[in-house]
Amino acid sequence: MNASTIELTIDNGLATLVMARPERKNALTAQMFAELLDALTGLRRNPEVKAVLFTGAGSDFCSGGDIGNMQGDFVEAAHVRRRMEENNRLLLAIADFDKPLVAAVDGVAFGAGFSLALAADFLIASDRARFCMAFARLGLGPDLGASYTLPRAVGLQKAREIIFSAREVPAQEALQLGIALEVHPVERLRARAEELARAMANLSPTGFSMTKRLLGVSLESDLAAMLDAEASNQAVCMASTYLKDAAGRFASKQAPLYQWPKAKLDNA
Repeated sequence: MNASTIELTIDNGLATLVMARPERKNALTAQMFAELLDALTGLRRNPEVKAVLFTGAGSDFCSGGDIGNMQGDFVEAAHVRRRMEENNRLLLAIADFDKPLVAAVDGVAFGAGFSLALAADFLIASDRARFCMAFARLGLGPDLGASYTLPRAVGLQKAREIIFSAREVPAQEALQLGIALEVHPVERLRARAEELARAMANLSPTGFSMTKRLLGVSLESDLAAMLDAEASNQAVCMASTYLKDAAGRFASKQAPLYQWPKAKLDNA
């Protein structure tokens, strides 16, 4: 892959996808959107990849859209609409990604960078991470799915406050609100995020992808619909070789195929 704004490595089933414009706090450009989308498309198709660690180069995750590159670009509403629809392809690729994707957030996750972090399956933050829906500062509304993901993480009223205040949310508050799953000292952030991603790589691929889809529609469905979807989900999962292997290990008292790695938390 010939990319200039991202870095991609694959090691023993784990892909590490890095936004690599540290001199601009990994601000998003049209080229980075395209390169991230291309990378995720390839990772989804690659059978050797079992999980993805998503992060930013340097001391920041992503400062949002590169405002310097926006000037003069978003003039006509039709042009803005086309650009946003193009950018939204990346968000949909993350939302529909059928392998575990863990975001490791250090430093700033502002604007669209915050939106991208929220789209991950799990968000692990450093103790110096800062989150901000900065859109209102520019007279804009949230994008890249934040109007969908943020209320589901923190509740509607708190989402309104975070969006309209455009204030910074520090790491510990993000943990309390459910934005971040865990918070760690910066020197342990990458290792913990990688530990979680590598553990989740041992999940049943079928079980993970189908359960992710179940959870994605759960808040818009009624109980009867979810029970029906769960039944279909279990029918497929129980026909997989993963269940046979897992059951065999249990019967013979072997270590399980998958186990959630407990974290050593300073904030526990």
